[in-house]
Amino acid sequence: MNPIVSILFRGFVAVPVTVLAGFISFIIFEQNFLPSIAYAIAGGVAVYAILSFAMSRSFLKKHQLTRKEYRYIRKNLVEANKKIRRLNKSLFSFHDLSSVKQRIDILRITKKIQKMALKEPKRFYQAEPFYFSHLDSVVELTEKYSFLASQPKKNMEINQSLIETRQTLNEMTRVLEDDLFRVVSDDVDYLNFEIDVAKHSIKKQKDSKFAEKNRWLK
Repeated sequence: MNPIVSILFRGFVAVPVTVLAGFISFIIFEQNFLPSIAYAIAGGVAVYAILSFAMSRSFLKKHQLTRKEYRYIRKNLVEANKKIRRLNKSLFSFHDLSSVKQRIDILRITKKIQKMALKEPKRFYQAEPFYFSHLDSVVELTEKYSFLASQPKKNMEINQSLIETRQTLNEMTRVLEDDLFRVVSDDVDYLNFEIDVAKHSIKKQKDSKFAEKNRWLK
């Protein structure tokens, strides 16, 4: 479940419980106003905490992760978000129109990998080279390029460095594409398996109809 939706859901349940707990304490058990408020808050907090624990446990069970594994993955995804924001900033500080498509591709791929890992945290393990090496490299390259390209005057050395950085970014784009393919490789394998099963079922059905038709003709 989306984290924001999850928080809203817990709040949606906890608020009525808080009101109900306060009402029961004040009206039915005839507690004073301040103790009733305390009981109401305690009831709401308890329900919110129980729901948080239950939803977290369900999420971890669904994705076959331990709490320790999820904390480790979550920490790295938070760090990756910061890097992707830096990447976004440096990519679109370029004034080179010829590299617009390349920049869009780089950002699209990195955001796609991050989005899939956030939705299905176990995919993080398939994208470890991306998170621990390739993302850092592409961020550093784009920031370096942005810095050099922004210089008001450029000598031959700076121009050569810009050319080499563009070429390296081209190569990094292909590396990122490989990272993305690695993340979805299991889905591709599963889809191919399902296609083979479907083709086999279709062939079996056709063979059955052909055999039945031959029996009628005889």
